[in-house]
Amino acid sequence: MKGVTELKQTIVMLSAASVSVALGQVTAGSTSFFTLTDAMCLAAMAVASVGCALAQGHALARAVDGIARQPEAAGKIQGVLLLGLGFIESLAIYVLVICLIIIFANPASSVIAH
Repeated sequence: MKGVTELKQTIVMLSAASVSVALGQVTAGSTSFFTLTDAMCLAAMAVASVGCALAQGHALARAVDGIARQPEAAGKIQGVLLLGLGFIESLAIYVLVICLIIIFANPASSVIAH
């Protein structure tokens, strides 16, 4: 678990660094609001992808451990695992859909001039 905690801290630090760089560029006037939203979508998708990968790896490890302990319950464990993996993956897909909406059909585009 120590490695997972360090990975989470690294992700948070990298996300904060990319946000601060993007904010610094926007306040300096060298980039626009839309560049900032693209950077935020990139950071959100990166965090969602890593989070889903960690969750799926953890779920798979627990399922294999459960099957190793009780081989007769492998069918039930596999069904629950596949359902859980689908729910975990749907979270990343939801983040992707929201990011695509923000990038290509930004609701603020009518308010903010290019």
